[in-house]
Amino acid sequence: MDPQTLQFIELLNHPYYLGLFLLLSIWSLIWKGMALWRASQNNQKHWFIALLIINTFGILEIIYLFYLAKPKKNQDIKNL
Repeated sequence: MDPQTLQFIELLNHPYYLGLFLLLSIWSLIWKGMALWRASQNNQKHWFIALLIINTFGILEIIYLFYLAKPKKNQDIKNL
């Protein structure tokens, strides 16, 4: 294993960093799931592919959800 991989594994052995890593991973997964769902419901294939490939701790997903994706007129807020 290369030294950088060993340093990363060593870092995750510390409870603080492991918790932070897990929290950021869950945070990103939630936003990515919501954005992918909305893009698929709005039949926006290009956004779906971009959101699937680009992973930036939820930043692109949040921008898409709040500024670019418009809910359908008959879509209820509960269906998010």
